[in-house]
Amino acid sequence: MTMNFKPPRTDRRRALGLALGGSLGALFGLDAARGASARVQGAGATFPSKVYTRWTADYARQTGVEVRYQPTGSGNGIEQATRRSVDFAGSDVPLSAEALGQKRLVQIPTCVGGVVPVVNGFEPDRLRLTGEVLAAIFAGEIQRWDDPRIAALNPGLSLPARRIVRVVRGDKSGSTEGLTRYLAGQSPAFAKQVGEGVLPAWPGEPLRAEGNDGMSALVRATPGAIGYVSYDRVVADGLAGVRLRNRDGQWVVASEAGFRAAILRSPLYRDGSDTASLIDMPGPDSWPLTMTTFVLLDAAPTTAATVEPAMRFLYWCFLHGDALTQGTGFAPLPTAVQARLTARFAQVKPRDGQFPHYLSF
Repeated sequence: MTMNFKPPRTDRRRALGLALGGSLGALFGLDAARGASARVQGAGATFPSKVYTRWTADYARQTGVEVRYQPTGSGNGIEQATRRSVDFAGSDVPLSAEALGQKRLVQIPTCVGGVVPVVNGFEPDRLRLTGEVLAAIFAGEIQRWDDPRIAALNPGLSLPARRIVRVVRGDKSGSTEGLTRYLAGQSPAFAKQVGEGVLPAWPGEPLRAEGNDGMSALVRATPGAIGYVSYDRVVADGLAGVRLRNRDGQWVVASEAGFRAAILRSPLYRDGSDTASLIDMPGPDSWPLTMTTFVLLDAAPTTAATVEPAMRFLYWCFLHGDALTQGTGFAPLPTAVQARLTARFAQVKPRDGQFPHYLSF
């Protein structure tokens, strides 16, 4: 299977330009100077925050516009978007069309990454876990690393006679929602006992961390710990990720190639269904804990001027973000998918009847 669905940057810009320009060019102007001095404030999902930091830094260098993004968690991002306390918000949990309508929000996917179970006390990529065994660990059923069910998956690997210390997110987290959705699909017992959600009622008394960075720090500081972080934190912080057995029965490690493989087997790639789950996609190389992350915008801002700076930044990300995403631990959306989704910007309809000017990059 080929993994390279991303054309050269110039082709991507041409494709997106045609997709947007043809349908929206008559509605949106090309004034590059308008809104150039405004500051943009975002908040929400911690999962993609390092990528957004890279994007905002490059955007500031190229345009002089400051964009600040606070990694506060997906749940908080949705709350802030609903309150209109930020210009845009990040969430790893896609809202339904009904919820978007009620909250008067527009939802746009930005990139794809992976959640990775990480452990303290093993070498990177050595420990093998199935979804069913991982579910038993996070449910508190398996409590020691030398449990026979773990040993059966790891012949020849020395397992410590140590208690497992579960570390979970203490904030409303899209990473937690993705992990629990995967585990509930792998284990009926987990689905019944814990279920899915951004802040589930974990059995027992696991340690709790705030954000991906807090999770990374707590796992590193706790012997025998198991937690879960975005793949970019695994690389940046030198964490020990585990191998998972995917839907095709292959033992895989998290990687950008594994995320792209999951995209190619998903409804996201086939028909542009951007809210479709990427969890447990088929394919020998697919990482089973792959997730799309999104941004939320006000669908009916008071004036075009209030939303224009954020839209200019996000549109710039669609045109330039791929080169900045490479090597970050995230995979960009395929060009064909982006071309279908960029018309989502047109759903932003300011109440003053004016249209934001952002198609100048």
